[in-house]
Amino acid sequence: MPESHGLIGPNPRNAWRADSRSVTLARPHRDPRPVTVEALPQTVVADLAATALIVVDMQNDFCSPDGWLASIGVDVTPARAPIPVIAGLLPPLRAAGVPVVWLSWGNRPDRANLPPGVLHVYDPDGTGGGIGAPLPGGAGRVLEHGSPSAALVAGLEAAEGDIEVAKYRMSGFQDTELDSVLRNLRVDTLLFAGVNADQCVLATLMDAANLGYDVLMVEDAVATTSPAYCMAATLYNVRQCFGFTLASEALREALT
Repeated sequence: MPESHGLIGPNPRNAWRADSRSVTLARPHRDPRPVTVEALPQTVVADLAATALIVVDMQNDFCSPDGWLASIGVDVTPARAPIPVIAGLLPPLRAAGVPVVWLSWGNRPDRANLPPGVLHVYDPDGTGGGIGAPLPGGAGRVLEHGSPSAALVAGLEAAEGDIEVAKYRMSGFQDTELDSVLRNLRVDTLLFAGVNADQCVLATLMDAANLGYDVLMVEDAVATTSPAYCMAATLYNVRQCFGFTLASEALREALT
């Protein structure tokens, strides 16, 4: 009887087939799944078989009325607007086989990999607030990995097969395994959702574009607590310099 072949790889998308005598380096074939999506500045034909969704920082600390930003007086209402939009996109994207990557701040308890410039953003006077500081009411420490405050906000939930990546900078590519994860998924087109659109979402999107990924920002699946002109500038720069923007409704229509 011929020997059965096993798979060697991090996932079925990127695997060798092997037995005791040989190894097949050709990866499993995936038929293209092109879909046409209305976008700006041009209509896009994207391949769902090579696309992933990256959801950035949809965490209690940023989006919950009981989280860190709310505790320091920030109105998190804008940051909550993407919750139902993302929740509505997840089922059809998962059904289409599009991987979902949850990219969230998740600091080490000792903050050993965070340079002063990162800490200063949230602790400008050096009094010890910001990243890693204890939250009132025992809700954990700000953006610390495993802390309830750093968990996904209510209304969004990771499913089996989703991938979670912790980040430590505005960009999710710096000092993380995000690029390796995406390469192993064998994707080249990235959909972006989350907060803040003009900060962590944009920084990650820019790095993705610079690394050669195709990037699309889902306009109503991102938001920011910054002034309105920041959002306007973000959308302009994504369309002008890095990729495309589209509405969630256009994406849903393409998926169906």
